[in-house]
Amino acid sequence: MGRIRALIVDDHTLFRESVAGVLGAESDLEISHCGTIRDALNLLQREPFDLVLLDHDLGNERAFHFLSPAREIGFEGRILIVTAWVSNTEARRLLRQGVAGIFSKHSPLSALADAIRRVAAGQTCLDTPYDALAGEDHAAAPKGPGPEFSDRQRRVLRFVLEGLSNKEIAWKLQISESYVKAILQALFEKTGVRTRGQLVRVALEEYEDQL
Repeated sequence: MGRIRALIVDDHTLFRESVAGVLGAESDLEISHCGTIRDALNLLQREPFDLVLLDHDLGNERAFHFLSPAREIGFEGRILIVTAWVSNTEARRLLRQGVAGIFSKHSPLSALADAIRRVAAGQTCLDTPYDALAGEDHAAAPKGPGPEFSDRQRRVLRFVLEGLSNKEIAWKLQISESYVKAILQALFEKTGVRTRGQLVRVALEEYEDQL
């Protein structure tokens, strides 16, 4: 097998430049990088790549915004999601949409180099903690209806997305701060997350139609 040409798409400049520098020193890897989906699509139209290393959270964009446009312009290579965190629900969605694997940014660069080679060779790569999804039939997995939020839950969620504290949300809605906490806990349980940050991500990724 010749050199593997990979494109890193990540909005954090330091991360992508550092990773490209280290991986590019491998004799069988040739690494390019950019920070936006638009730049990635332009590069894919001009140059041949075997693999795209795609961050899941690109600021105002998400990984799924890249998948269809990439296929539409004729990209036939493989896509490996490289992320700090993604919910299992969204991970399943990405796998159904054809990504070749999900790699955690918490893992060492040596493991990422190995994952690149495996994916380029046609294998699927699911890093910890996503390896539990390996035995599922993602091609046939039904999406199923998601949880429905009550009007008050939606209002609290919108304020969370705006960055308001529990105290500020309580004042806005004229309810107690403990009630706000109870509503947030209900939202955590409905969406399967554990932190406020995860709730924001999942809300934007999966429940935008309810916001």
